[in-house]
Amino acid sequence: MKVLFMCTANSCRSILSEAVFNHLAPEGFIAISSGSFPKGQVLPRSLSTLQAAGISTEGLYSKGNDAFEGNPPDLVITVCDKAAGEACPVYFGPATKAHWGLEDPSEIQGDEASVEAAFNATLETIKSRCRAFFALPFADLSPAELKAELDRIAVL
Repeated sequence: MKVLFMCTANSCRSILSEAVFNHLAPEGFIAISSGSFPKGQVLPRSLSTLQAAGISTEGLYSKGNDAFEGNPPDLVITVCDKAAGEACPVYFGPATKAHWGLEDPSEIQGDEASVEAAFNATLETIKSRCRAFFALPFADLSPAELKAELDRIAVL
């Protein structure tokens, strides 16, 4: 199963999600990420947070939807934070769609400890959601049931 994590800039939340998903993924699952308006570079704090957690950053880069052209995803998960008034990107295609909103840790203002705590909290939320995702009985779920499970996971 190919999962696409989408946000606006593809420099932080979707990158963190791609890396964590692939780090935890069993065989047969892979994630990519993209942005509707890619920033063109991954935030250094995103990379250092992943590295500190022992998660590979190899191959991560800020990209647009052309990154998966010709190889569409099975599942699209947006990670923008609707509570912050962000417009989530829209994916037009047959993939199952879900929203796992994440506050943007790169928007946190404060001292080094506060910023680090925000990135680590985001990483832990993503890990929790990915673990719940991988625990799903995929062979037994209809598309509607999968969508309901994805919506349930979104609040973890």
